[in-house]
Amino acid sequence: MKIKESEINKYLIILLAASALIRSFLAAYIEFGNDEVYYWTYAMYPDWSHFDHPPMVGWFIQLFSCNLLFSSEFFLRLSSVICMTINTYLIFLIGRQIKNAQTGFYAALLYTASIYAFVITGIFILPDTPLSIFTLLSVLFFIKYFQDENNKHLLLAGIFAGLAMLSKYSGAFIWIGVGLYVILYRRKEFKNPYMYLTVIISAVFLLPILIWNINNEFISFTFHGDRVGFFGEFHPEYFLAELAGEFGYNNPVNYVLVIISLISLIKGNKFIDDMPRRLILCLSLPLIFMFWFFSMTRQILPHWTSPSFIFLMLFVAAQLADKYEIKEQHLTIPKSIIASVGVLLFTLLIGVTEIKTGFIPLNFSERSKTVQRHGEGDFTLDMYGWHKIRPEFEEIRSESIENGVMKESDGMIALKWYPLANLDYYVAHPLGIDMYGFRDPIEIHKYAWINKERGDLKLGNDYWFLTESFDYYEPNKYLKPYFKRIIPLDTINIERCGKTAKYVFVYKLEDLKKMPQTWFE
Repeated sequence: MKIKESEINKYLIILLAASALIRSFLAAYIEFGNDEVYYWTYAMYPDWSHFDHPPMVGWFIQLFSCNLLFSSEFFLRLSSVICMTINTYLIFLIGRQIKNAQTGFYAALLYTASIYAFVITGIFILPDTPLSIFTLLSVLFFIKYFQDENNKHLLLAGIFAGLAMLSKYSGAFIWIGVGLYVILYRRKEFKNPYMYLTVIISAVFLLPILIWNINNEFISFTFHGDRVGFFGEFHPEYFLAELAGEFGYNNPVNYVLVIISLISLIKGNKFIDDMPRRLILCLSLPLIFMFWFFSMTRQILPHWTSPSFIFLMLFVAAQLADKYEIKEQHLTIPKSIIASVGVLLFTLLIGVTEIKTGFIPLNFSERSKTVQRHGEGDFTLDMYGWHKIRPEFEEIRSESIENGVMKESDGMIALKWYPLANLDYYVAHPLGIDMYGFRDPIEIHKYAWINKERGDLKLGNDYWFLTESFDYYEPNKYLKPYFKRIIPLDTINIERCGKTAKYVFVYKLEDLKKMPQTWFE
């Protein structure tokens, strides 16, 4: 495929518009996943920081939903749709800055084809949404500064780096990368007072996180310290799972192209200038190597390294720009990039179809054949059926209130942050029911604080308890010591394409006689 060099901007606009349109549709069409709906609570109960992440994702949700005036999936995800569109343009600007417009356009196409960029930061609402836009802005201005030594660019880079850290703790790797680059290649920056001022500016953005943690016994840092560690029993299967996850999240074609470009750089091929090459490597490799190291002893999430792979894709774009030189004012779109976009579209088609229809059976465990475990192992059920629970439960609740079995004021509890937030958003909150977490913060996360905001659990009260078959919690196992009686009331059948996808079991928890132990004690 060829396009005119003079029409790069036109095709870039087409790319941005097509991407935004597809993602807008999917943002409205697909129900929330566990993580996403949990961050809705950040907007419901804003704070300077939170148990598991800094506050920026909650502020983004508040901003783009008009402080939850519009609370559908589309509006809660709107910041992701908009930010990814801006991000695509930013990666184009970075590519153009380090080489030329052709590199920028290739980088924009590769970025769009990344499942991490298109789906995780471009449709889903996660801390990676604000992290991605502020990281790209910061790196763009750091590159400009190291090229033109304009201190205004340096100060802007520091502001955006601070905002990235206020989005997700891994934003600190921007400064780790820049610091490594300065130590290795630009030691004269130690004489530049603006560099120290920039570091201070970035550090100021950490004050909300620090103050919140001081007031909460540094529980957030303790939690993340337990998730990653430097020592432990070696598990090669965890490391292989991490590599497989990276391969998928970053798009298999992109991943292979990144490896090819890195090998080419090792061999000494000069398809990118020294400054951007060195800076991008310093920004990318420390994060990747650190999480690879952690993955050898514990399970981590593959998308944690994806911000680094975004920058490594700039090497791919620069190498392809050399390989496919512009001839007769026409720019060639490489087949490898077309294949990468094709993989993205195929993945979207299969993924959305599977979520909505379940045409591929994913519940392979023997336990899934029982009613209590029906659907277990089918991860797509995280994003299916939540809207169907409320009308069914509303009938059960109304009948129970009429018969004197339950009261209208009775709250609802769950045992883990998911499905706590799912049930809160899709069932409890629309019906005016207070939702509570019933374990320590490690299990219920922010709900340890939300419980207090909602008046907390009260001895002698009755509560609703709903548990799904695909993620079943046996109430007698977890709740029997705390309640006088646990009474099964009804079962909700959630169908997908005419077949039962999962069951939701409804229980009455009668007379809370003992409070669960919490961190606050």
